Amino acid sequence: MTERDGAGAAASADPVAALAPLRAVIQAHGLTARKGLGQHFLLDLNLTRRIARAAGPLAGAHVIEVGPGPGGLTRALLLEGAAQVTAIERDARCIAALAPLVEAAAGRLRLVEADALTVDPAELGGQPRLIVANLPYNVASVLLVRWLKRLAGIAGMTLMFQAEVAERLVAQPGTKAYGRLSVLTQWLTRAEVVLALPARAFTPPPKVASAVVRFDPRPPDPHLRVPAMEAVLAAAFGQRRKMLRQSLKSLGPPPEALLTAAGIAPTMRADALAVDEFRRLALAWQAAQAVGPAPG
Repeated sequence: MTERDGAGAAASADPVAALAPLRAVIQAHGLTARKGLGQHFLLDLNLTRRIARAAGPLAGAHVIEVGPGPGGLTRALLLEGAAQVTAIERDARCIAALAPLVEAAAGRLRLVEADALTVDPAELGGQPRLIVANLPYNVASVLLVRWLKRLAGIAGMTLMFQAEVAERLVAQPGTKAYGRLSVLTQWLTRAEVVLALPARAFTPPPKVASAVVRFDPRPPDPHLRVPAMEAVLAAAFGQRRKMLRQSLKSLGPPPEALLTAAGIAPTMRADALAVDEFRRLALAWQAAQAVGPAPG
């Protein structure tokens, strides 16, 4: 049985499914959402279970969740069969509210009271390691970039963002949403929007719609370092309306030489280049800097 919009769940053989409704948990612990923490609670367990299923088979997986709040997605992850869930929460009120869920999970749920920005996922739990979270909007992009740089040991990520941010992550060349984050994300992962959610699905409703994006890591690039790609993207999109022969001047080497080595016309603009073209350009700059290829 699942719980919808806080309605009571019927008794179940699964202690997690038999817990008090989420709205009752919120009321009992005074969990008014705090704007400073970017909190918007998703209480519909039908929706949270859809998110959990979008992450792929959870049996045997160690799942890391950020910002569990009252535990809606946490319950779903457990009900969908996650072997272990580590939930990172900085709000002490939520830690107390999740205590009954920890007990019901019978050893499958671990709470870490911390700011997710200070935690390295590689230090949490075993493999395969998945990150599944309704991210606080105020730190979502920062967390994503941090995890993209630490993909070793992460089998996949399924994360909720504001719809506008999700659009940027999967945007294609030639579109307004296409930018630095689009290229970095798509170079390192296969990213796909798997679920759209209206504002009314949350308590309290945010001012914008949301979307869930699934990220499947690509094999590590054996030749190109992440800092080299980041440097090229920063220069190219820092002046995205200008031709690359102008916007790349801040990189140091003559832009025309870099562009020629990458097989790219100097009159192109950043938002017209495909991900692989940026990769070639970053390789050319990396070689010019004598950084050398990343270890294989």
